[in-house]
Amino acid sequence: MDIRILIVEDDDTTRDCLVEYFKVEHHQVLAARSAEEAEQILSEKEIDLVLLDIRLPGKDGLTLTRELRAGSEVGIILVTGRQDDIERIIGLECGADDYVCKPFNPRELLARAKNLARRVRSAASHSDTNPTSNIHRFDDWRIDLDRRVLLNEQDQQTPLTHGEYQLLCAFLRHSGQTLTRDQLLDQIKNREWAPNDRTIDVLVGRLRRKLKDNPASPGIILTMHGAGYVFTPRPVPCR
Repeated sequence: MDIRILIVEDDDTTRDCLVEYFKVEHHQVLAARSAEEAEQILSEKEIDLVLLDIRLPGKDGLTLTRELRAGSEVGIILVTGRQDDIERIIGLECGADDYVCKPFNPRELLARAKNLARRVRSAASHSDTNPTSNIHRFDDWRIDLDRRVLLNEQDQQTPLTHGEYQLLCAFLRHSGQTLTRDQLLDQIKNREWAPNDRTIDVLVGRLRRKLKDNPASPGIILTMHGAGYVFTPRPVPCR
């Protein structure tokens, strides 16, 4: 699969090595030294995936992630030089799909990039070619499974990131069942997880915000203390 990838990295050696590696693997590669350069490229070119260093001069990678996610479903893999759970969690909360820590194995990075780009293209293809969408109703919401968007009763659309989409689908498959964090992690494919990984908690928080599910007193995604989470939407009335 030929990936259109943008590498945003201010370190010349790291950026050049990544560009060369992806080109050798026959992918289309563009590069930027800053968030501002990246924004210019993204405005002109069609990109599947952004490989984005968190610590950039000027606008940092977290800010760029938040801005990109507000208006785009481009795949985003964050790169950090710190083994810092807080930074990683903030990146996921900003809307990143994945993350890697330096030093990283280029082959692992390539595998993650391929998996993410495949999902991005699949979602875009369904959106463009399927006039009849696959809609699933729950509570006061509908999820368009082909376009990966939430629809409220006024048909307003809220896009889901890949992680949010996968987690919501896992909840829909196991509605009413208490699922541990480990069980939910197993439902999200193409990832390896570290011990005490808080990614599920971050994704649950993001889904609750998008579903207007008050975290202080949730009614759709309940926290089962010491156990995990349970998805309990109200039954959809017959129409």
